[in-house]
Formats: sequence, C-alpha cells, structure tokens
Amino acid sequence: MTTPILQFGTSRFLQAHADLFVSEALTRGEAIGPITIVQTTRSGERSKRLTALAAQEGFPVRIRGLKDGEVIDETRRITSVKKALSIHDDWAETARIFSGEARAVISNTGDAGFDIGAEADVMPEGAPESFPGKLTKLLLGRFETGGAALTILPAELISRNGDALKGIVLRLAARWRLPQSFHDWLESEVIFSNTLVDRIVSEPIEPAGAVAEPYALWAIETRPGQILPCLHPDIVTAPDISSYERLKLFILNLGHTAMTEKWLASDLPRDMVVRDLLARPEYLDFLERLYAEEIIPGFAIHGMRDEAEAYARQTIERFRNPFLNHRLSDIAQNHLEKIRRRAGGFLDWTGVHTPTLENMIRTAA
Repeated sequence: MTTPILQFGTSRFLQAHADLFVSEALTRGEAIGPITIVQTTRSGERSKRLTALAAQEGFPVRIRGLKDGEVIDETRRITSVKKALSIHDDWAETARIFSGEARAVISNTGDAGFDIGAEADVMPEGAPESFPGKLTKLLLGRFETGGAALTILPAELISRNGDALKGIVLRLAARWRLPQSFHDWLESEVIFSNTLVDRIVSEPIEPAGAVAEPYALWAIETRPGQILPCLHPDIVTAPDISSYERLKLFILNLGHTAMTEKWLASDLPRDMVVRDLLARPEYLDFLERLYAEEIIPGFAIHGMRDEAEAYARQTIERFRNPFLNHRLSDIAQNHLEKIRRRAGGFLDWTGVHTPTLENMIRTAA
C-alpha cells in the first residue's frame, strides 16, 4: 500500500490531530490516502510507540471535555497510519517514500524543530542532524529522481511556519552549495504552506494514543497547486490565516497568561490546574471582564468582534474542561516573555487602552 502522506513526528498532538482527521476522512473517501509516520529523533524508548502506531487495529484517541455545554467522553480508533519508521534506522525507506510516494508532508518536531545550529557546512553522507537538514536532503533526492510537485504543511507553533521552514531549507541549500536547478525546483514545485494548529492534547495513552479536548482547528493558508491531506470539518482554508493566529494568541494564549499573572500574585496552591482556578467566581469574573472590556474591543477595531466573542466563549469552555489537568505552573514557564509577546503584541496591534494588560507590561519591564 502506498502512503501519499508522510508525517515527521510521533507526538501525541499529531496522533489526536492530523492522524485523527485523516482517519475520519478516509472513511468518507475524502483523504488522498494513508500515512507513513517517521520518528526524527534517536529516542530508543519510542520503538514500542512506532509498532503501536502502525498496528492493524489502529490506536485510540479519547476525546474528553465540554462542547456547547455538553460533556463529551468518547474514544475514536485511528487507522490512518500504515507504516511507522525511524529516520535514523530506516533512512533509505524514508527517502524512497519521500521521493516516490509522498504528495503531502506534515511535520511537528517540537520547540527546537527548526534549529539548524548543529548542521555542518557540508551535507553529510547520512541523515543530517536537524529536521530542516533531513528535509533538505530528502528534497534533493526527490528532485534528482524526477521532482514531482509536493506540498509541505508544518504544524510547529511558529508564526508563518511554512515561510520560516522554506527560508531555512533555502539557506541550507546555499550553505551546502546545492545546484541552482534545485533552488529553481524548490521555488516552482514545492509549496511550503503556512498553517495554524489549535487543540489541547492533555496526556498520552501508552504505547500509542492520546487524550484530547473536543475543540480542534487546523487552519491552512491556501496556495495555487496545493495538495491537502484530507477534507475535514475541523480544517479551514483561507488565503490569509492571520486572523486565526490572532484569535489564538490574543484570546486563548493571552487569557492563560493573564490568569497566571493573577495566580502568581496570590497565595493559592502552586499545584493548581486551570479548571480549578476558574471554579473560583472571582477568577472566572476576572477572565470574562478581561475579554469583554479589554480584548474584544481591540478585535472590534479590526472588524472582528463577532469572531472574537465566539472564540472567547469557546475558550472559557475549554479552560473549564473537567477532564483537563492543565497546570498553571506549566503555563508560567517563560512567563515574562509570554507577557511581552502576548500582552505587548496585542497593545501594538490594537493601540487600545487596556488597564490589566498595561499593568502586566509594567510588571514584566
């Protein structure tokens, strides 16, 4: 069986997001085909996961949370993955599938996924160290064996991630002195799509599987000639996905940061989770007032009031998920930088007077 979707990364997020979407689309005849998953790290502890991901019976994803006020608790069986490889142990097979079968490539390689600091000035004989290095070498192999068009859909949490990944690949191609014809082929035949992913995946199921909230979004910026892995109700396409990025950053992410700031200044337990914090009326009122009086008016300036109000309602419901153990101590990591990026970014974008956010900025200064 050929696998026209090649996925780099074995994370529980991808299992409950892209793998689930493709699995459900396959049953409707709305996917381009099944998936080969490729582990990009050298972690030996994930070998059991690879076997379980490609098991004929599939693996479970449990959806737990609130949706429109109703409690959702159901398990879905994911059967879209047909092969699971280690890029270091199975480089030749990965290269074969990449060159001859793949039509769409998905990646989610973690916080350091785009770091190329360890790459040498000459392309190595074996697998390069970084994910962009591996991708560049695989793209060169595809080019040398015919160069069919390809769509790459990074899911890393980086703004305009497709543009960022393309820029890194082009820099590596220049560093490794790859031929100009390869550069030309990249520009004409390889589409690096900007995407935004949004779903809280709270915990793994061993050896493969995950627990996730009901809400899910995969926003994909459209490009001419682009090939999508599948059609799905939780996939949206648009010529510009910046509105989805701002909703997530300035409502969900900024809401997290504002709650955390208030919690850090309190004497509440240090092991609290988000849902327990919002079970306290003063914290729920604080968040609702922040959205209504400071955040949504900023979106209204840009003609996005209705979208912001709907997303804020969804966000509060997601935060109150009775099954989600989202620790405030985890959200508090890199707190000052998050204030600058989220609160500061919102103020730069809107220019509105926001007492709560302005006070947060002064605290972080």
